[in-house]
Amino acid sequence: MELKVENYGLAEKTDSDDKEMAFVTYKVSGLDSNSLDFLKENLEGDIKIDDGVLFIKIFYDEEMSPFHSEEAKLKIDDFIAREEIEMKFFISSFLEDM
Repeated sequence: MELKVENYGLAEKTDSDDKEMAFVTYKVSGLDSNSLDFLKENLEGDIKIDDGVLFIKIFYDEEMSPFHSEEAKLKIDDFIAREEIEMKFFISSFLEDM
């Protein structure tokens, strides 16, 4: 499994409250179709599969975003790498329940 932070920032959440929230979009590749289907059915967030690649968009209150702190803004590459490791671990452990 390969996981990358594809995008992050602030955007309007697409549900009924249209509140601007922080988001992170993760790109997950290298999974079989059973794993993709399982994740699409069981993960929270805006989930899309495009040509065998899973995109997960998770919204956060701005203060809960992994990239909200001043330190994150100064060392963004370090924070992105950490977030990729943490999400890869989360998804791997989630797939163990499959």
